[in-house]
Amino acid sequence: MSQQSALERLSEDSIVIAFDYGLKRIGVAVGNLLTKSARPLRIIHWKKNDQKWAEITQVLSDWQPAAVVVGVPRHKDGKPNDMTPICERFANQVEGRYGIPVVREDERYSSVEAESYHDEPIDDEAAAIILDQWLNKVPGENNENH
Repeated sequence: MSQQSALERLSEDSIVIAFDYGLKRIGVAVGNLLTKSARPLRIIHWKKNDQKWAEITQVLSDWQPAAVVVGVPRHKDGKPNDMTPICERFANQVEGRYGIPVVREDERYSSVEAESYHDEPIDDEAAAIILDQWLNKVPGENNENH
């Protein structure tokens, strides 16, 4: 889904969930359009597909987001890397399973930025950075023509 069509479905106080998808962990963050801020929510540690989807379902059920943002990694030059198609597929699956608009956000530098804060798993903080990046692009009430 394009950013524009996702935005058209959101209200000023919409809740948005972001996922930083990984093959062992998924970082989760929550934010909203009113404050245009995001915060780390949790890290989903998963080994089996059923477990992953059960935990994602629980997050989406608890928060009832109007949209989801999925980080899509790329090389520094913008070209796809090994995880790009995997994250795109995950975004497509979330959209298909839950019928929620899913926006793909470039996450080239989110993990690097988040790692500078801690030595522990930082997937949830990376998700918050991804969501902050996206929220900063969303026009505010005074910028409706963008």
